[in-house]
Amino acid sequence: MTGNPVHTALWPAPLASGPVDATVSVPGSKSVTNRALVLAALSSEPGWLRRPLRSRDTLLMAEALRALGVGIEEGMGPEGSGEAWRVIPAGLHGPATVDVGNAGTVMRFLPPVAALADGPVRFDGDPRSYERPLHGVIDALRALGARIDDDGRGALPMTVHGAGALDGGAVEIDASSSSQFVSALLLSAPRFNQGVEVRHVGAALPSLPHIRMTVDMLRAAGAQVDTPDSGGERNVWRVSPSALLGRDLTIEPDLSNAQPFLAAALITGGRVTIPDWPARTTQPGDALREIFTEMGGSCELTEEGLTFTGSGRVRGIDVDLGDVGELTPGIAAVAALADSESVLRGVAHLRLHETDRLAALTKEINALGGDVTETEDGLRIRPRPLLGGVFHTYDDHRLATAAAVLGLAVEGVQVENVATTGKTLPDFTGLWTGMLDSGARTAAPARRA
Repeated sequence: MTGNPVHTALWPAPLASGPVDATVSVPGSKSVTNRALVLAALSSEPGWLRRPLRSRDTLLMAEALRALGVGIEEGMGPEGSGEAWRVIPAGLHGPATVDVGNAGTVMRFLPPVAALADGPVRFDGDPRSYERPLHGVIDALRALGARIDDDGRGALPMTVHGAGALDGGAVEIDASSSSQFVSALLLSAPRFNQGVEVRHVGAALPSLPHIRMTVDMLRAAGAQVDTPDSGGERNVWRVSPSALLGRDLTIEPDLSNAQPFLAAALITGGRVTIPDWPARTTQPGDALREIFTEMGGSCELTEEGLTFTGSGRVRGIDVDLGDVGELTPGIAAVAALADSESVLRGVAHLRLHETDRLAALTKEINALGGDVTETEDGLRIRPRPLLGGVFHTYDDHRLATAAAVLGLAVEGVQVENVATTGKTLPDFTGLWTGMLDSGARTAAPARRA
């Protein structure tokens, strides 16, 4: 976690006047959009991405691929079906410069792509990106035959000297700090001369649903992916060399970005519907159905989407979030408003995300009067009456949305740099105020029982 930012651009988080009652259409999934862009860029034929997310992270990915020679055109989709990107594969080439911003998917997924380009590709980004681990990808690519200049940092900035091809083969990596190390190698592996066999060695892998998402999307694009060990997808992945198919893919709504809106229903004892919630998905956000139900709500999944209803009570929870760490900030915010203690476990790797999320959540919730302590691998949250104040976000989109959740029940919360939500959720403030304005019923918001 970096030091306190200057108090600029403070956004007064709206206080809920009663139980919310709204339908909120959440934009497309960042994780699916950026994986789909990489796979489409490496395909043997053009493809369509319908309803892609247009946010800072996905626009950075699209611009980086364009810099490497890939055609990405705006369009209305086949037969005028709606906003879409037409992705036209081309020979990858340098020299090129990639701005990763602070997007983990861009800084990790694109170095293997750059190794397939003809020429040097320089990677740079926001100051925080220099602090985020990249050694797993760098070391693995070197072992597979790539040449990379990083001055021994194992981090950005760096230059990948593409040679037009990569041998590939077997490689061992420690991906315990980020599952994206595994996904990065798998996504480009069909284009490696020998494919790849990735073996994870080290502590438990976090965020396994994201690796399952990568595997599912590779298979849907025509790749052969085997997970031969008895632990399923936890330790070994093999991808054979092959051509990838151009696809006509509709991007699912981002279920993790639905979290603050579902939390609003839980905290206010209201009801929120998220249209187009998929019946089957590899998105980690799908776990919210179970987690928020355990914390006091109920949900119904229909063809129209997911409707979540709060009960008027918010309960504490003891939960391992190792597979769904990105949900931790929002769950922590709800837990700070619950009627009993919560323990969030399995998320030590969050110290290496956009900021040190565990330290940031502890400091900012406690600054409002909370009682949060860090554990070795998570947080212990003892609910206390909270007061208003400035909630710093450290350029982290999920801290900003967590602060908005707290503001529903705590008067006077001011969110510093709420614009950082544009990383994955454009116009968050518009969606948030729209939810509150669209049908808040006149009754007191749910409080601790």
